[in-house]
Amino acid sequence: MKAPRQWQWLAACLATLALAACGGAGEEADGASLAPAPAESDWPNFSGDGHARQYAPFDQISRATVARLGLAWYFDLEPGFSVSSPAKCGPRLFVTTGHSHVRALDPQSGRLLWEYDAGTRRLARNPLQMTWGNKGLACDGERVYIATTDGRVIALAAADGAVVWETRQFGLDEPRYANGAPRVFDGKVIVGHGGADLSPIRGYVTAYDAATGRQLWRFYTVPGDPSRPPESRAEALMRATWKGDWYGAGGGGTAWHAFSYDPELDLLYIGVGNGFPYNQALRSPGGGDNLFLASIVAVRADTGEYVWHFQVCPGEEWDCTAVQDMTLATLEIDGVARKVVMQAPKNGFFYVLDAATGEFLSAGQIADKVTWAQGIDAAGRPIEHPKLRYRLTGETFELWPGPQGAHSWLPQAYSPRTGLVYVPILEIGGLIGPLPPGYAGFGAGMGALVVADPDLPGSRRSHLTAWDPRTQRPAWRVDLPGDWPGGVLATAGDLVFQGRLDGRFLAYDAESGEPLWEYRAPTAIVAPPISYLAGGKQYVVVLTGSGSQGGGILATGNADLPTTDYWRPRRVLAFALDGAAREPAFAPPPRRPAVAEDFAADPAQMAAGGQLYAATGCLVCHGMNALAGGAAPDLRFSPVVLDPAAFAAVVRDGARKLRGMPAYPQLDDAALAALRHYLMARAAGLDLPPAPPVPSGT
Repeated sequence: MKAPRQWQWLAACLATLALAACGGAGEEADGASLAPAPAESDWPNFSGDGHARQYAPFDQISRATVARLGLAWYFDLEPGFSVSSPAKCGPRLFVTTGHSHVRALDPQSGRLLWEYDAGTRRLARNPLQMTWGNKGLACDGERVYIATTDGRVIALAAADGAVVWETRQFGLDEPRYANGAPRVFDGKVIVGHGGADLSPIRGYVTAYDAATGRQLWRFYTVPGDPSRPPESRAEALMRATWKGDWYGAGGGGTAWHAFSYDPELDLLYIGVGNGFPYNQALRSPGGGDNLFLASIVAVRADTGEYVWHFQVCPGEEWDCTAVQDMTLATLEIDGVARKVVMQAPKNGFFYVLDAATGEFLSAGQIADKVTWAQGIDAAGRPIEHPKLRYRLTGETFELWPGPQGAHSWLPQAYSPRTGLVYVPILEIGGLIGPLPPGYAGFGAGMGALVVADPDLPGSRRSHLTAWDPRTQRPAWRVDLPGDWPGGVLATAGDLVFQGRLDGRFLAYDAESGEPLWEYRAPTAIVAPPISYLAGGKQYVVVLTGSGSQGGGILATGNADLPTTDYWRPRRVLAFALDGAAREPAFAPPPRRPAVAEDFAADPAQMAAGGQLYAATGCLVCHGMNALAGGAAPDLRFSPVVLDPAAFAAVVRDGARKLRGMPAYPQLDDAALAALRHYLMARAAGLDLPPAPPVPSGT
């Protein structure tokens, strides 16, 4: 019943991933008219405009008026992935959920205008393309843009949802997926993809013509075939940092989330991810920095030509990424106003770089505990812990931050009024070490033994920290429930909004961190809020639901929070001054543990089933140790587990593929029986007191 090796690699990939200004109107070279730029009252991209500030320049809702804030309208969503960021252009608000199910809503009333389903679940070939939901979309004056997990980039007419153009950035059979939000800047759609935890793919970023879908350029983030001449100056630079016989065995560098754009500098900033395999001895046997892994790379927006880079984790081999927000701002440094890029990547430090040149300006430790490095030197390179390189020491290393990072993809916010950056921080440690001799189980494909969420003192915590980038010190901090902090929004009303795993949505004083207002929802809120103006009124909008922490791989620390129930309502919530709408009352339905009447636990069967549960990647959607995190049903209470035929139809035959459950045809009857036994054993030990009704409202 041992899972095939490719599924072991996939499980390692999935487990670790849990741990992932618009231009003006003008004429293109071919004469095609660009869409008009969105109005200042809009929110066209993930994090707002190209500066990735997650900042709304509106002050109708302010410290003085926030007490009047109430629910203006809500829109019901289907169960599944709803932890995404909306976009608003003109008279429409756009929302994507699940696998590119797009809806256009009236931004003042929430009335459905049109909807479009990209049909990803019918096309997807590998479980990665079915596991992760879309994180967001983008819009301009005429079109809305989505990137599907199965590799398509689609432009829809903003007016009615009709397909304007569709193209592919990668083939269905490639070990890639795309769930990050595309960006639209200056008539270009910028798209990246993921997959670097699965195979030594060569990461890249692609720019498409926003009007036609024509590919304009493609920038590769790791080098290609060394037997051929370098394709560019960037590739020549990268090649010098990959050592030994690496080609075909090592790669990665996928840019699956963050892009920023400065139209004055004509620079597009790319956040680059980790390498494959983690173990550098397998990826790049001779060592080296392995550019551009774990780097911010600046390229010319019009051509994709390399300009500069800065690497946060040279020679990374512990899933260190720089795919987090790259916030652009102007700061006074040593008496001089400088354009800067600010980022809190996974590694626990906060960086300030010169936006034009990439010069390292400063860094500070933003996470409570950092063990992989002892600091950052004057050149911006980490001072590594002497035992970090587990492949050299042969020892397991207690890694802080763990593989999931101190800051994940949920965005930080920056207020030019306070000069502070508001960062959602995770405090979760991990373990990483060499594989035991002959090991072929969970994580073998990565060349390292990774424990993403061990029970470590001080772990499984989170906080919202207001960080001063000029002093590299915190201004204030709010400790949060659970270990997965929500995305943040700052506004010109001197407010900071953030949702929480306990269902509370709060507004804080941006200067002091004092909580000024809150709303209680029956469901966890971790998605990034946005704000816009419509009909002369300011709205704050957020999607409810959980699952962005890898569906449940990090659910262990959240067992007492409303994150495990897949059936809790998911909604779009829109708030405005004097809003008087109310969500319907919700009482959690009764749940019955999935335990057969004649069940008797068999330790050997349970162990075999537990190994399969991890190796096939079940834990990604259904949770570590079957403790669900909200992205998929909690199998400890699923009646399907009690019926062998139904279980086989769903798990092996793909009966629920169109609902997002991939098929696992490699599992035989014995494997399915072991899985069922493991799940019933997990359910049998539960103590289930009656669940009380969940209040809602301001």
